[in-house]
Amino acid sequence: MVFPTQMWILLAVSAVLTLVGFYRFVWFMSVGYGLAVCGIGLTLMIMFAGKLSVPTLVMCVLLMVYGLRLAGYLLYRELKNKNYQNNLKKAVNETVGEKKIPIFVSVFVWIYVAFEYVFQTSAITYRAINGDNGGFFAVVGGIIMLAGVIIESLADKQKSDAKAKNPNRFVDDGLYSIVRCPNYFGEILFWTGVTVSGIGTVHGGQIIVWLIGYLLILYVMFSGAKRLELRQNKNYGNDPEYQKYYKKTPAIIPGVPLYSLANIKWIK
Repeated sequence: MVFPTQMWILLAVSAVLTLVGFYRFVWFMSVGYGLAVCGIGLTLMIMFAGKLSVPTLVMCVLLMVYGLRLAGYLLYRELKNKNYQNNLKKAVNETVGEKKIPIFVSVFVWIYVAFEYVFQTSAITYRAINGDNGGFFAVVGGIIMLAGVIIESLADKQKSDAKAKNPNRFVDDGLYSIVRCPNYFGEILFWTGVTVSGIGTVHGGQIIVWLIGYLLILYVMFSGAKRLELRQNKNYGNDPEYQKYYKKTPAIIPGVPLYSLANIKWIK
């Protein structure tokens, strides 16, 4: 089955944990996102207790670590960092306007993200459902996931430290000297690991859900990187140092000479 009973349970978990978006709209895609991923990892461990291989069990733990760290970091940054609060308010106003968001829009987004987070984690879910026996791709996927968590965490720490010292300057040291959005790259790496772990265990119509989940998060990451680029161009566009950094540092994937996303129209 493409969407067996276990997936519906995970959808319910995702839906409950993303309810925070009704308190603050952006939390559907930030705090609620992290909570949902963490909740899915924990629920998988409970549902399949004693039936998961060590590599798959580790991946479930990584889902929890990833989600809890992300939700905690975003929540702390949003509530404690006044500069970030101002930037977030501007970004939200530019995206959805200053008017109150209609309830039907919030409901639609809530349902959408609840499904999306289940789709993103589906490789691990299908592995558990289809008879988990570990294997090469589970190990490789777990290693890639771990690398993604480390890179994203380090990137967030470096940016927070840099902004604490000089909140009005762009960040261009540490991982940011290699790629302009190392946190987004870390996230892409994490979900690539999740996707890789499903190779050989996902089959039939499950492949559609598996691939949609991965393609959705790739689009979200590139979209986020584009929004950040446009905002930085607006804030630092007249700074010669930024222009030099912008033109020589890849936007989101290290080593890939893609320096600007601003003119790619299909990325909204």
